[in-house]
Amino acid sequence: MTASSQPLPSPAKNRIISIDALRGFALAGVALVHMVEQYIAGPHPEGFMEGVNGIPDQIIQVIISIFFTGKFFALFSILFGLSFSIQMESAQNRGQKFSGRFIWRAALLFVIGCVHQLFYRGDILTIYAVLAPFIIPFYKVSSKWLLITAGLIFLGIPRFIAFAIFGAESVTGVHPMMDNNHELVKNYIDTISNGSLGEVFYLNATYGMLTKIDFQVSFFGRFYYTFAYFLIGLWLGRTGLFKDLPAFSKQIKDIMLWSIGALIISFGLVVATFATAPQPIDFSTWRFALGMNFMDWVSVSMSSIILCGFLMLYQKDSWQSRLAFFAPYGRMALTNYVMQSIIGTFIYFGWGLGYIGQFGALICFLMGIGVIIMQTVFSKYWLKNYKYGPLEWLWRCGTYLKWQPFKRAAPPTPAVE
Repeated sequence: MTASSQPLPSPAKNRIISIDALRGFALAGVALVHMVEQYIAGPHPEGFMEGVNGIPDQIIQVIISIFFTGKFFALFSILFGLSFSIQMESAQNRGQKFSGRFIWRAALLFVIGCVHQLFYRGDILTIYAVLAPFIIPFYKVSSKWLLITAGLIFLGIPRFIAFAIFGAESVTGVHPMMDNNHELVKNYIDTISNGSLGEVFYLNATYGMLTKIDFQVSFFGRFYYTFAYFLIGLWLGRTGLFKDLPAFSKQIKDIMLWSIGALIISFGLVVATFATAPQPIDFSTWRFALGMNFMDWVSVSMSSIILCGFLMLYQKDSWQSRLAFFAPYGRMALTNYVMQSIIGTFIYFGWGLGYIGQFGALICFLMGIGVIIMQTVFSKYWLKNYKYGPLEWLWRCGTYLKWQPFKRAAPPTPAVE
């Protein structure tokens, strides 16, 4: 592949600040979830956190579970689909084709994700990279069919197919997915708690990758839902919503109301499904798979409410300046996503400070806020001197197979009379 002779799009030209702010806001939510989970990204043996699980910690865990887990990941995924829409439209306006370069760009993202996976087995970049080529055919599909396809995925059809094939067993054959006390689970926790950096890298590249595939492809359904969120982002890009938020105020409010109604119904279905089930719950039953699907409906509804709430607040002058705080964080989302994992695993894992299992959820939550503020302030000052974040710049250079301008030009020196 050779670099195009056409001029490359400028990163700052016609940049939509609300998208950067929303991306930073979504990334902040993802960071808080990971910090409270202590970057374990999976089950841990019973009793592992009991010593630091006081009432304030339990309150924070409930807040994270209801308002953060699965919701901000959804926003982040929607924005990936939106970015694809913007890139394709921009290339089309320049009379260029971007599909092949987008696939190449996804391949580079997969490499970055594999490096990130070594630190944190919950990496999402590799999943985005694998799914990215499949969104290309949908660029020319009508908006109606985009929504229908996403709706069928949200209804749970791929999940039920996976459950019919694999049940509650491991897709990769590692160990039963809900067995928190399996020897391999204990070994993983022991390794990240006490092992060297090389041992953590090896286990995340092998066992960690297999458990991630289990979570993505099995009845948990994250793989399928991620693609549905891509399609929603592609649809949002077509609407032009982010180019003129005030023009869509009524539609945003309507979607907010519908989402609140869907949330109430979905939550009722979750309660009805699990409250009437024999205890303890049998994970191999269709009732459990159905209940998991209803729980994801709750997440979809809550994600929509959060998105609409953000867009409604962003239209208010008093809130726009506050939410714009996240814009530099969002412009350097790739760099910040990888760096927050390195910082978090350094704090918790044995190759670093080794504090895993020693902090309650409240302290972890506060540390997460500290990391977000630190990275946002750093991003703001970095972007005053550079056009891109470090990883964004490398990704862009690799995408176009050409060194890209990195440092901002110094402002002209005023003339002396």
